[in-house]
Amino acid sequence: MANSPSKSQPKAAASKPKAAALTNQRPDAESETTPAVLALIGNTPLVRISKFDTGPCTLFAKLESQNPGGSIKDRIALAMIEAAERAGTLLPGGTIVEATAGNTGLGLALVAAAKGYRLILVIPDKMAVEKINHLRALGAETRITRSDVGKGHPDYYQDIAERLAKETLGALYVNQFANPANPQAHEDWTGPEILRQMDGDLDAMIVGVGSGGTLTGLGRCFQKLSPKTKMIVADPAGSVIRDIVETGTHGEAGSWVVEGIGEDFVPPNCDLSLAHHAYTISDAEGLTAGRELLRHEGILGGSSTGTMFAAALRYCRTRATAERVVFLVADTGNKYLSKMYNDAWMADQGFIGADRHGDLRDLLARRYDRGQVVAVAPTDTLLTAFKRMRIADVSQLPVMQGDHVVGLLDESDLLLHVQEDPARFRDAVTTAMTARLETVPMNAPLSVLSGIFDRNLVALVVDGERFLGLLTRVDLLNHLRRRLG
Repeated sequence: MANSPSKSQPKAAASKPKAAALTNQRPDAESETTPAVLALIGNTPLVRISKFDTGPCTLFAKLESQNPGGSIKDRIALAMIEAAERAGTLLPGGTIVEATAGNTGLGLALVAAAKGYRLILVIPDKMAVEKINHLRALGAETRITRSDVGKGHPDYYQDIAERLAKETLGALYVNQFANPANPQAHEDWTGPEILRQMDGDLDAMIVGVGSGGTLTGLGRCFQKLSPKTKMIVADPAGSVIRDIVETGTHGEAGSWVVEGIGEDFVPPNCDLSLAHHAYTISDAEGLTAGRELLRHEGILGGSSTGTMFAAALRYCRTRATAERVVFLVADTGNKYLSKMYNDAWMADQGFIGADRHGDLRDLLARRYDRGQVVAVAPTDTLLTAFKRMRIADVSQLPVMQGDHVVGLLDESDLLLHVQEDPARFRDAVTTAMTARLETVPMNAPLSVLSGIFDRNLVALVVDGERFLGLLTRVDLLNHLRRRLG
């Protein structure tokens, strides 16, 4: 990694930004009073992408994932809280309320914990469990609400946060979507930092739009210090941002899986006039690009990183001449290990291809013959079975004797066996499992599953005597949803 990448090929001399703007330290840094961990925010590394076809361009990744909270949002969290402190709207020991898809919440939780504030966060239900656990570990209080409703609906996360702030005595509603300290942090801090690392020579900057602060702040900075730099927006399919940039109008917003970017409205902080072009990136393309970035470059980014990387590759491959381009690794992929980096989850969502057979095998998210099914042996203890259920987050386990299913153990069987005497966790699995199995040939019609599920049972799919996997109601629902396209 290099903080100042050398130019890979000769270019015409670029006008340099003013030296005063290219400081290593954030503006108004309070080095004597700021908790030490907060001094680690910013000055993140820049690394050249070397294993992908980038056309005539040189592409760099700005690793905002290296901030102490794991994302670019650490910058605006610190800036917004310190602006409120200076304005007197946040007093010592006060309460902060915010609506967030995750990373702003993590940044606020980091700063709030360091400075001793109470933090209440309203978050949409599509947020990765790793983010929620991280927030709670930092002491944040969380309120989870729906992700499938728009602004104006009583369950919309931003509207709930605003109501909570009004109902909580002395609370500050941060409102990253309209807080001027959000774009200002990128204008005064992130932008000059990127230009310093690029020796003042930057042709295009790839960003996403969530609150709009990154686009607006960087766009304003580059207008002043690097007028040639084009702002390119990566937008998830379903968001309205790309259509507004390209056509000035938009249709009804859809839904998307990518977290942290994409909107169903234009936030007050978002100045789309600064965007030169925008790309629509599907969830499948963005998540796959993020996985490929890890596999080939070793960069573990989140879902929005994949979207921006996919847009950066599209942009670079359509250039006629050499350009120097930067995209953001907006957050670390550590928070997405259960989702975009989990093959089973990706298959459940229909984002990665799977062999299609036209039978019940197409419904199996996890195949026993591929080592994807967690199982127990008849002689294992019930405690072992319980631990495996917890680790795998499943409610039933096949009991295997070699390659043959001899039983099924579910959580209700386990509870019934041990509730009177916890010492019975030491009993063998055979003492609690059921041997009455609902096996279904892999070529059985889909309709056969309804009768099994109506009796609250699980279907065991077999090929002759060979066990292939378990089917539950959720598997059937996932299959039917994928058929929507």
